[in-house]
Amino acid sequence: MRLSLRTIAYHASVWGTLGFVVLPLFIVVWVSFFANKIVGFPPSGYTLHWYAHAWAQSAFHEGFVTSIQVGLIATGIALLIGVPAALAIARGNFPGKGLINTLLLSPMLVPGIVAGCAVYVYYIQIEMFSGWQVAATLPGLIGAHTLLAVPWVVRLVTASLQSVAGGVEEAALNLGATPWTTFRRVTLPLARPGLVAGGLFSFIVSFTDVEKSLFLVGPGKTTLPIAIINYLEWNLDPTITAVATVQIVIIGIALVFSNRYVKLSQVF
Repeated sequence: MRLSLRTIAYHASVWGTLGFVVLPLFIVVWVSFFANKIVGFPPSGYTLHWYAHAWAQSAFHEGFVTSIQVGLIATGIALLIGVPAALAIARGNFPGKGLINTLLLSPMLVPGIVAGCAVYVYYIQIEMFSGWQVAATLPGLIGAHTLLAVPWVVRLVTASLQSVAGGVEEAALNLGATPWTTFRRVTLPLARPGLVAGGLFSFIVSFTDVEKSLFLVGPGKTTLPIAIINYLEWNLDPTITAVATVQIVIIGIALVFSNRYVKLSQVF
């Protein structure tokens, strides 16, 4: 009887946690079809009008393009920085390795609003000393989002490499493969789950970031989350839920597509 109660409690906690996480997403999607101009329950009817209305807003167009652009570039730079760093951490043995690993992962520990403010002040200092404007520019925004993305790449690629013994690479070297061939034909395939997961989560974190972007966006370079906040300042209609639904669909497709070819469960 005790075992049965424990099993029921376990399943109830699992489904309760899952519902707590997923239910808000379903509510956002549901509200996006409400005919009410002001969100209220129960809905007076259902319509696709808010999707058309969102599509007609130039701020959402520009924000979407900027978010995609910044997310892709920041993810690419993070992979170029994070993969060699993860390889050194997972396979290397040198003084200060733990300190470097902690330093690379430290952006995850700082609250986003604090980090955004700090990056903004840093950019202002650069402008004061050099005269080169970084804040409110696309390169400055990409740099801040790269700071967001690097820890994800380092953590996930390192976990992927540490899950496989390094003896496979040593065997390839002993059989006559060059270090570059070993890296290309052995190490990268071993790290592929971490590479895909790191790149995917880096893009998602960049695409949905608010805190850092809030300080660093400039005229004509507003990201989609900031465009949503600006719209909410004067409007309370379901247009925002329509935009959020599109975001949910894009991220969901990316996760499903990635898991189809690389099992993300191998990394976590």
